[in-house]
Amino acid sequence: MKQEELENYIYAYGKDLYSFCCCVTHSRQEADDLYQDTFLKMYELGEKVVIRSNAKSFMMSVALNLYRNHKRKQSVRQKITGINISVDETADSIVCTEAETEEIMVAKEVRGMVRAAVIQLPDKYRIPVLLYYMEELPLQEIATVMQVPEGTVKTRLHRAKKILKEKLEDLL
Repeated sequence: MKQEELENYIYAYGKDLYSFCCCVTHSRQEADDLYQDTFLKMYELGEKVVIRSNAKSFMMSVALNLYRNHKRKQSVRQKITGINISVDETADSIVCTEAETEEIMVAKEVRGMVRAAVIQLPDKYRIPVLLYYMEELPLQEIATVMQVPEGTVKTRLHRAKKILKEKLEDLL
């Protein structure tokens, strides 16, 4: 992959990829690292990378694999040391200073509740939800990104919706 090509991908899909990284990691600092590592990995692979179809889903696949590797390493280190290191900074920490109407405030609160409920889902449910609803990827591409069968993606989405429905019914 040439530098020009990588720059085009950053320009075209950078915001979507960064948003995905924030939602997956729950931390801006970790999202920054994952975002940079994704493009570094693509640059390292160089000519080995041949993107035939959707570049966005390919980059998310790379990011997801890097995230899984990081989680795996962190888990092993935690088992060895017995120390749990986590960051509780959420990806949605932007403060709005304008006067807002009651409807907007209620909508923001509901979105916050939904976002919090999605964040609490285990990775195997949260990632398909993010890819399907946030990134609007079709089921087939999600299956490719996650390296699981399409039926598994459907099942995980269904179960995630069921879990979210139960959590949100209690809150709302």
